[in-house]
Amino acid sequence: MNRIQGALNALAGRVDTPAPIVLVDVMQDNIDRMQGFAARHNLDVRPHVKTHKCVEIGRRQIKAGAVGITAGNVGEAEIFAAAGFDDIFIAYPIWPSGTKGLRIRKLAVTTRLRVGVDNFAAIDALADAMGTEAERLQVVIEVDCGARRSGAPPEIAGDLAAAARRRGLVPVGIFTYPGHGSSNRDARKGAALDQEAALTAAVRSFNGVGISPEVVSAGSTPTVEYSATSSVITEIRPGEYVFNDLNNTRLGACTEDQIALFVAGTVVSSWVPDQVILDVGSKALSREGSPEIGYGAVPGTSAILSKLNEYHGFLPLPAGEFRPSVGTVLPIVPNHVCPVVINFEELLVTDSAGASLERWRVDARGFLN
Repeated sequence: MNRIQGALNALAGRVDTPAPIVLVDVMQDNIDRMQGFAARHNLDVRPHVKTHKCVEIGRRQIKAGAVGITAGNVGEAEIFAAAGFDDIFIAYPIWPSGTKGLRIRKLAVTTRLRVGVDNFAAIDALADAMGTEAERLQVVIEVDCGARRSGAPPEIAGDLAAAARRRGLVPVGIFTYPGHGSSNRDARKGAALDQEAALTAAVRSFNGVGISPEVVSAGSTPTVEYSATSSVITEIRPGEYVFNDLNNTRLGACTEDQIALFVAGTVVSSWVPDQVILDVGSKALSREGSPEIGYGAVPGTSAILSKLNEYHGFLPLPAGEFRPSVGTVLPIVPNHVCPVVINFEELLVTDSAGASLERWRVDARGFLN
């Protein structure tokens, strides 16, 4: 990963820290690799834009062959719809309170909109919100495959789909999230097998009420490679793959050379022996991490951030390694990339040679409802 430091060095004097730096060539390779994987296995790609929240990156994913995008909430969907994205799945069990019902109804007029549901009350609330235009809204039933988050039991999926159809909504399929596959390297395949079993049971439940699911949608980046041999999955929803991060390298879901985003930070203090302080704290990196794995790493070294305050990153210096002085600019690769991006209004975009510098807006930053 020394290429990261090389790219940063090439930007010397042009970057104010802390700042998120994207290596566009690495990012594009990640996009193309995922699309190629999906094409070889007859799967659709519907990338989750919560990772980048950036219209320009979403356009690159569509250009590469994605069938549409996945959003995490109504606000994200509105931002991307306004930018011309016309096939959007909000993969979340939305409760249409406040203005959300009207906003969903407006989105359903201008886009092919799908929303997640996992309970009967939400089906009724969404149908009420759509009024006489319920047929414009497609719903995808969320089932739990072992993550123990949201999602109905797979055996109930058909009953939920039938209830949606009775209310005039259009049940088009099933989705799930194998989040327990991110717990450790050995958990990925087991979570993918759980996902396959849950989706198979949900398809059976759909068929039992006379509904054939058009889409059977799976995630995530850590488990996606195990979707290749599935007998039921039609669509994958990876998000983190576009940038990758330390967590995915630990899980074996990517290599270090496939990391496309890092945060540039400057050494601002060095009074404590064998430690320097960087201007990269929790306001930039979030608090994803632990004392055991740290809160971000300096590529090409064994140095990891041991602690974060809001604007301070504590970097112990391993014996016999580098000794950065005050003013040195260092790259920090985050544990989890998604909560890093939302801390910044723009991404600084270059390539692995640091030959160019562009600024791309994080368009959906702050849109959380």
